[in-house]
Amino acid sequence: MRKPITPILPLVLLGLVASQPAAAASETWQYEVTPYLLAAGMEGTIGVQGYTAPLDISFSDIAENLDAGFMGMFTAQRGPWTLGMEGVYMKLSGGKSGTVTGPGGVVQVGGQLDIDNSMYIVQGSVGYRVLDDKTKVDLIGAVRWTKLDVDVSVVITFPGPVFDGAASAGGAEDWVDGVVGVRVLHPIADKVALLGYADVGGGGSDLTYQFMGGVNWEFKKDFTAKVGYRYLSWDYENGGTVWDVAASGPYLGLGIRF
Repeated sequence: MRKPITPILPLVLLGLVASQPAAAASETWQYEVTPYLLAAGMEGTIGVQGYTAPLDISFSDIAENLDAGFMGMFTAQRGPWTLGMEGVYMKLSGGKSGTVTGPGGVVQVGGQLDIDNSMYIVQGSVGYRVLDDKTKVDLIGAVRWTKLDVDVSVVITFPGPVFDGAASAGGAEDWVDGVVGVRVLHPIADKVALLGYADVGGGGSDLTYQFMGGVNWEFKKDFTAKVGYRYLSWDYENGGTVWDVAASGPYLGLGIRF
């Protein structure tokens, strides 16, 4: 059972790069570590205690307010099976929204809605290769745990129907989503392959889904450059907290096999 919290207003930058070895399935364990960056903007609706605010922020806006961040994925493959573990940590400060909608109506807050947010994500996945020919196809099942620690402050310099004066609050919330998906890898040249990935699921979220397309280039033995585009959407609501947000943008990663 999820524990409702007092105000939480998340700004999230999430990265997920599906790491895929270029070689055929092996009967010995093969490992890969992939640090990566996701240049994502975010768009949607976020809310606290029944009050909602639109979100439309570019990657440059997010990067300006980024205090710290780490993204990476580890995979282990043997035969048709692939095990994966992803970790994400982001700390943002100074996020803003220009309007707030609540029971009293809409208030223009002039950018005085400030958010400090820390986000932790751990995702474990299991993949099984159902096609291991020139084109390789894996079926994926994953569980994603998300935790948010947020401090929110709202400053209104005039009496309004939603707020009067100033308000501030903080809180934490976490939830788990299960997803199922498919990953496809198709070579187009020596050491170069196209990657396609899609998943859908829910649990803590009413609905979450993503799709991704990219190119993997093994430019040196055991080193693979990964570039592409990714779109990830969540529809989460609990106890007045709303996170109906999509993040999308290009990604860049480096796969290191050993």
